[in-house]
Amino acid sequence: MRELLPILRPYRWMAVAAAVLVFVQALSEIFLPTLMASIVDDGVVKGDTGHILAVGGVMVAAAAVGMTAAFVGARLASLVAVGFARDLRNKLFAHVSSFSLQEFDKVGTATLITRTTNDVAQVQQLVFMSLRMMIRAPLMAVGGIVMAVVQDARLSLLLAAAIPLLAVVITVISRKGMPLFKAVQEKIDRLNLVTREGLAGIRVIRAFNRTQYEENRFDGANRELTGTAVRVGRLMAAMDPAMSTIFNATAIAILWFGGIRVDLGELQVGRLMAFIQYAMQIMFSLMMVSMILVMVPRAAVSASRIAEVLRMRPSVTDPEEPQVPAENLGVVEFENVTFYYPGAEVPALRGVSFTARPGQVTAIIGSIGSGKSTLVSLLLRFYDVTEGSIRVDGVDIRKWPQKELRDRIGYVPQRAMLFSGTVRENLRYGKPDATDGELRHAAEAAQAAEFVERLEDGYDALVAQGGTNLSGGQRQRLTIARALVRRPKIYVFDDNFSALDFKTDAKVRMALRRETADATVIIIAQRVATIMDADQIIVLDAGEVAGIGTHRELLESCQIYREIVASQLAEEVIA
Repeated sequence: MRELLPILRPYRWMAVAAAVLVFVQALSEIFLPTLMASIVDDGVVKGDTGHILAVGGVMVAAAAVGMTAAFVGARLASLVAVGFARDLRNKLFAHVSSFSLQEFDKVGTATLITRTTNDVAQVQQLVFMSLRMMIRAPLMAVGGIVMAVVQDARLSLLLAAAIPLLAVVITVISRKGMPLFKAVQEKIDRLNLVTREGLAGIRVIRAFNRTQYEENRFDGANRELTGTAVRVGRLMAAMDPAMSTIFNATAIAILWFGGIRVDLGELQVGRLMAFIQYAMQIMFSLMMVSMILVMVPRAAVSASRIAEVLRMRPSVTDPEEPQVPAENLGVVEFENVTFYYPGAEVPALRGVSFTARPGQVTAIIGSIGSGKSTLVSLLLRFYDVTEGSIRVDGVDIRKWPQKELRDRIGYVPQRAMLFSGTVRENLRYGKPDATDGELRHAAEAAQAAEFVERLEDGYDALVAQGGTNLSGGQRQRLTIARALVRRPKIYVFDDNFSALDFKTDAKVRMALRRETADATVIIIAQRVATIMDADQIIVLDAGEVAGIGTHRELLESCQIYREIVASQLAEEVIA
């Protein structure tokens, strides 16, 4: 929780005000029984109407002050808790957004979602309860004990026996609950993971008739969470009857021994009534403490999970003294690049070297798992190279600010990713100030204008989350148009032509030749037909460069490339 305290600083004065109001509320509640005792003993017994009215007026005023303090204090505490949760979520999301893919691989998306939502909600509730019950309960307990002793010291011995017993019950149950609360949060992570996989992969699940299997997976994760939650509920539910038993036994003892003392004339009725109310206040305060202690273990687990994420430092960071080349040419150089994924024993790339220049198309081809997409991830600094260097315009990209580097790259991912919103908003994703003319021009080059203009609202047509209301080819063409809108000096097309038919593929490549004539173009492809006309083709095999050259040169010099071509094209094309 200590790591989260700085986020509370902007609300410290509001929190102090809420604490002061809680203090005022507690004081009013503490003195009301004493005032009531004064009315009963000095007013009713002696028949002093003036005393009754005077003290009664003070009681009404004290109750009004307490009620007002309770209302305003609760509102301030709510504002502090809600504001803290909002800022914490913002900080957590911003911090997670700075992670490289290495951190995402390590933590997992499902648990990051849980920590940003459910865990923050647990901490928010604790902050609110802390400003209300955690301040009020000790005040009322201490004040009640002091005033009870003032009323009758001998009866207070009953409280001295009951309070330690209550403390033991609360401590034992809370200690047993801590590991269970941690298990609950972990099982929520698991349930979120299964849910996300089931919803994201619904097409595959139905295609393979695995709906029942996924339902069983979900049911298993759900039952595990339910079982652990039930165990926690049973444990915490034992606290109420245990405390109620102790409380009622104490109340009976107070009435028994207090009645004897009243009968002997050693204690007035009003003082006994006040003592009972103070005993109730003390017990109620301890019950509030028990409620807090039920929440504290779970909130502590949630806070530690949030702090764990906030303590994680991104493995890819901006340099302390960044360097940005004066010229924006777009020359990309890979020099002896080797890269290991975290924990891997075999490198994904080994000793890769090549140069991609403006005005040229550099194509990268290879079998599945040869390292093609890894190469793109390194260029965009989703990961940093293990050995060697990648330079853009002569400067190692590790010396670039990440924003500057990515501003100069137009990236079309392998998986066509669109965001919920309109077509216009998606095309402007990389250039928010792009004009309608620029959007239309980019869409025409990507062969997307025709189908966009056929949509009911055209460029204002809604796009569902992930672009699920569009076909695969339509999504890919829109992602190509989104990259063209930026007009960068470096274009990276990561195997994004696979959903296009050969005719559309040819049209898109012809238009891209015109649009990217003065830029560096890097194309990752599976289809030979897509990259036959490239200025240079790099053949990857098991993470190493097996050959570099044009289509004709590689047919003569690279056996692996020839095998790839033979598997896709007719023999007369190869010859």
